[in-house]
Amino acid sequence: MKLSGFQVMKRLIILVKPLMPIMLVAIMMGVLGFICAIGIPIVAMHGLLCISSISMTHILIILVVLALLRGVLHYIEQACNHYIAFKLLAIIRDHVYTALRRLAPAKLDGKDKGDLISLITNDIELLEVFYAHTISPCMIAIIMAIILLSLFAYMNIYAMIIAFIAYFTMGIVIPYIVSMMGSDIGQQNRDAIGHMSSFLLETYRGLTTLFQYHLGDKRKADMLYLSDDIDDLALKMKNIEGYQNIASQILISLSVCIMFIVMFIQYQNGSTGVYEVIMCSVLMASSFGPFTALSQLSNNLLSTISSGRRVIAILDEEELIHEVKDQDVTLFNDIQVNHVDFKYDNEMILNDIDITLPKGKTTGIIGKSGSGKSTLLKLLMRFYDPVKGYICIDETDIKKINTTDMRDMFAYVTQETVLFHDTIENNLKIAKLDATHEDIVSACQKASIHDFIMSLPKGYQSNVSELGASLSGGERQRLGLARAFLSDKPCILLDEPTSNLDVLNEAIILHSLEKETDKTIILVSHRSSTMKIADQIISMDQGRVS
Repeated sequence: MKLSGFQVMKRLIILVKPLMPIMLVAIMMGVLGFICAIGIPIVAMHGLLCISSISMTHILIILVVLALLRGVLHYIEQACNHYIAFKLLAIIRDHVYTALRRLAPAKLDGKDKGDLISLITNDIELLEVFYAHTISPCMIAIIMAIILLSLFAYMNIYAMIIAFIAYFTMGIVIPYIVSMMGSDIGQQNRDAIGHMSSFLLETYRGLTTLFQYHLGDKRKADMLYLSDDIDDLALKMKNIEGYQNIASQILISLSVCIMFIVMFIQYQNGSTGVYEVIMCSVLMASSFGPFTALSQLSNNLLSTISSGRRVIAILDEEELIHEVKDQDVTLFNDIQVNHVDFKYDNEMILNDIDITLPKGKTTGIIGKSGSGKSTLLKLLMRFYDPVKGYICIDETDIKKINTTDMRDMFAYVTQETVLFHDTIENNLKIAKLDATHEDIVSACQKASIHDFIMSLPKGYQSNVSELGASLSGGERQRLGLARAFLSDKPCILLDEPTSNLDVLNEAIILHSLEKETDKTIILVSHRSSTMKIADQIISMDQGRVS
């Protein structure tokens, strides 16, 4: 269900609670600052009308002091607001990263990665407008409205009514109309920017393919189309902002004119004096600052609320796999897969899988592509849960094993090894942060990658480019295997571990795996040559064990 703008703001405001003292200081400084700003024309008018016993010199000093105070108080207000904003942005980022970790990998498999990047960067950054320029201005406007309406009421009740209607229109009616006009446009704009991020990420990753098939011009045309769409939405939002500015300026002019006319009629009727006519008109003209600031926020809030809605959607999304904690420790033992069914959406992937994977043995799982081999490994890692049946380790359902304990049982090598833009050594130490250099070298020798690494100018300190693009598929695969050897986990899950390797390197790695006699190895492959080290072989066909 799509959250309303009010619901989004309510959720965002809750996060301010720990920083409330600083927020109160910002509000107080803002109120005092506007009092100083409004006080300047009021004091000046007193001096011009010569209705004060204070000398002109003293009035000039008061005006200078008020002007300086206005600047200082405004600075303190903005400093407090921005401190709150940047502090809360850090907190929100932490919440989002925690949510992504909670949702991974099942709920993130189908997510648009570029859109997620846009959310983590642009959308969260846009919330700065809300925290730095929305909450305190709203509270300042409310407090200033009470103070100003009290002054108007003291001078003339009709003046108070005119001021109330003007302030209400400026601070509530105009922002509401602008919000209604642009809410869908703001959401479309944020979605379009997220889509553009995804498009650019895909384009960058697929440059070689685009060049090979001469698709650069088409991709460029598509990019320009997306850019034009974002520009059109931005233009619509600017047009709405223009309408809001015009309406605000017209309202200010009309309010001052109406105030003067009504007060002048009151003066002619003998209901009020010249002082009240002049002061109410001056006060009306000079008091719109807090409400103009509030009104001008409405257009910026179109994108901000849309960004907040996208962030909250991630925070509220329910994970498929709930983390298990505070259970008794389960030691690794035989794995039983008991009559397991699994499907993606409505497509059945595994059907009544019933096998045992004995501890300390090598089990080979062979089958054609799409037979469910890789999916079975993901179920063992509990990236997903079966729709029917259950998986046990040492006769304990993995749904009842502490998540951290269960993941510590497995070293999982996927078909695509993920490498980070860092040194080779640091990429390997992901598997074991406290590993010594000797441990890393030993693991790489087992994975038949040590000689290649030593051939590089900086050896293990050589940098890997983003996503490992500077390495071949076979080199990335062997680094993934080295991670598995380095982790020293009791069970190694290997998904097509030799698919990108030549016969010689495959033989070296299989020989290394044979030596891991204290490990349980589950080896998935469509190559029959890889199965020669297996103690038992399970054949899968169309989601069934054959």
